Amino acid sequence: MLTKILIANRGEIAVRVIRACQELGITSVAVYSDLDRDALHVRLADESYALGGTTAVESYLNTDKILEIIERSGADGVHPGYGFFSENTDFARAITERGVTFIGPPPEAIEVMGDKVSSRIAAQAVGVMGVPGTTTFLDSGDEVVAFGEEFGWPVAIKAAYGGGGRGMRVVDAASEAHAALASAQSEALKGFGRDECYVERYLATPRHVEMQIIGDQHGNCVWIGERDCSAQRRHQKLIEESPAPNFPADTRQAMGEAAVKVAKACGYFNAGTVEFLYQDGKFWFLEMNTRLQVEHPVTELVSGIDLVREQIRVASGEPLSFTQDEIDLRGWAIEVRVNAENPAEGKFLPAPGHIDKLVAPQGFGTRWDGGYESGDDVSQYYDNLVGKLIVWGSDRATAIGRMKRAIREFVIDGIDTTLPAQLVILEHPDFVAGTHSTNWVENVLDLTGVTGRLGGADPEAVTPAEGEAPEAKVRRDVDVEVNGKRFQVAMWVPESALAASAPAGGGTAAKARPRRASGSGGGAAAGTGAIAVPMQGTIVKVDVAVGDQVIVGQVVCVLEAMKMENNVASDVTGVVAEVKVEAGQAVGAGDIAVVITPDAPAE
Repeated sequence: MLTKILIANRGEIAVRVIRACQELGITSVAVYSDLDRDALHVRLADESYALGGTTAVESYLNTDKILEIIERSGADGVHPGYGFFSENTDFARAITERGVTFIGPPPEAIEVMGDKVSSRIAAQAVGVMGVPGTTTFLDSGDEVVAFGEEFGWPVAIKAAYGGGGRGMRVVDAASEAHAALASAQSEALKGFGRDECYVERYLATPRHVEMQIIGDQHGNCVWIGERDCSAQRRHQKLIEESPAPNFPADTRQAMGEAAVKVAKACGYFNAGTVEFLYQDGKFWFLEMNTRLQVEHPVTELVSGIDLVREQIRVASGEPLSFTQDEIDLRGWAIEVRVNAENPAEGKFLPAPGHIDKLVAPQGFGTRWDGGYESGDDVSQYYDNLVGKLIVWGSDRATAIGRMKRAIREFVIDGIDTTLPAQLVILEHPDFVAGTHSTNWVENVLDLTGVTGRLGGADPEAVTPAEGEAPEAKVRRDVDVEVNGKRFQVAMWVPESALAASAPAGGGTAAKARPRRASGSGGGAAAGTGAIAVPMQGTIVKVDVAVGDQVIVGQVVCVLEAMKMENNVASDVTGVVAEVKVEAGQAVGAGDIAVVITPDAPAE
């Protein structure tokens, strides 16, 4: 069994792996960026090392620094979590070549299945057919146009080395192809370090159903039931459940067997997910995620199998602790991803910020996998997942009722979240009936009036902390770094020292924070020509110049926030009078990017 595992990730998945290590008696090693110095995963780990840097590229995607820390810490295993390097062949090889165990599939399997083009070829070779699409990487938008003309519009451009909807663009017409490809490549490069893309037919009303598989290094591979992840916005999942509703038993069996075939075709071991699109009683191979999925807890709750623990066992060379026949799926599990986003009546705008208070719900069959606590900051530079709320029930109706109760019990003040929108989804007749598709949230669901607060909390309020008169000496825990390694030390500070630094009037002063943008996403009133960015982020592209003629809805700049690109469009027809931003510039919610002089109204 491995003895010391470095978690090459952050947030809730790092916390999840650290807890599994603690239960197995394995030493856990965290890494952190400058912004994550006081993050929850750092506080929980046995050892922590500084990566330096702020953005993902400067920190969690810094291969050389992570390899250096692996050597310094003496870790004999590395868990990549998901995102970042979890599906990066070069990283996996760099780990294994140093004699360190990569807690995931062999690099050769990532090479085949981590690339969504070669994975389609491999799946087809064993008789598992995919949605019609290209089997080579795109060189230009002309290839997208040619594919669309042959198979019909719309089509989907997808990042070959990505996932989670990042680097994916739906193209409705030939005129959109070139810009869509450029945007997909840009987002893919920032999120995954690779910008290769391919194109495939875009189904109108499919359901997203995926199979959890896990294999060992002794030739055993099993499937552990399916998950339905059809409630999505911008091709990113909002709610996942297991089993899938209205899903025939014979289809489940056929899909599970197909998933195992795909895994065995590339010599796969460890945990993975084979994703399918399901429509009109048929299913097509979509892709294989060669890693643990964000939504793995719903499978854990219905199967009773700790997937992270099993990952570590398999990576250590042990056989699976169960066989296919021993898997016993019971009840129903539902997960909602609690993202730092303002639903904003369907716009789903990233909403980084400071968490004033976070109290997760409790009760029978209720689980919270979180990466943040009260007082933490959600940064614009990383994924916006705050945590995952998961419930189990004896049947689907019970699970839905339990989740609605848990959401209403959830306390999270200071930031907007997706929870209000998820509550609307859970209460909608289409979701209750299990008739929703991957396009349902954006095309059918009415989120009028829904913002990012569950109610009762003033988003502008700052609650002062309660202070107490200091003792003669008061313990203060201080985090220090020595040669980049983090240590926590205790200090007993004299009362006089505290008094000298205390604010007038005694007690602890509440830290002032900037006022946040309104729930609608901020910005100027419609039709003014003062085009404001809706959220904190970084300008990655400016599409207009002074003197340009623009029309209502035309994109004037592109804003990146929480690893996603967002188009900022004009609200008037007119002439660009001023451009106040440039590529690479950091902006705050409500900052004016472009000023447009509206055309005079027609006589």
